Amino acid sequence: MSGVESTSTAVATAGAPAPEAVLTLGLYALIATGLILLLMLLARYLGQRTSSEVKDQAYESAILPTGDSRLRLPVPFYLVAIFFIVFDLEAVFVVSWAVAYDLLGWAGFWQITFFIVILFLGLVYLWKMGGLEWTGSGDRERVWARRRG
Repeated sequence: MSGVESTSTAVATAGAPAPEAVLTLGLYALIATGLILLLMLLARYLGQRTSSEVKDQAYESAILPTGDSRLRLPVPFYLVAIFFIVFDLEAVFVVSWAVAYDLLGWAGFWQITFFIVILFLGLVYLWKMGGLEWTGSGDRERVWARRRG
């Protein structure tokens, strides 16, 4: 018997977790939550709270701050960052499929193929709509306005 067969057999026959394991997990979560709450309450009531004009002032390496500390980045920066997160997360799913592809069989293959095709169509849509462009041309605005009707 190979290692793959024994793993798949063990997974298939595992069933529900033992009541002792669930009780242990619940007790652990209860103790952890209680400890967190206790430490937060102790910090709240035992901690010293003082406020002054000097203490509330911004401090940056002994240099007095000048101007506004908030940087106004262009909107495409945030859009590309969000698109990167969405399309980067798909790598997690593809890698997890690649680790267990031998256990998933053809059904898993067709599911990941469908997933990748949907993601590719989303990328094509973004590209066509101009979501990946950094220029300030009015083409993108015209395309979005046309889409909205």
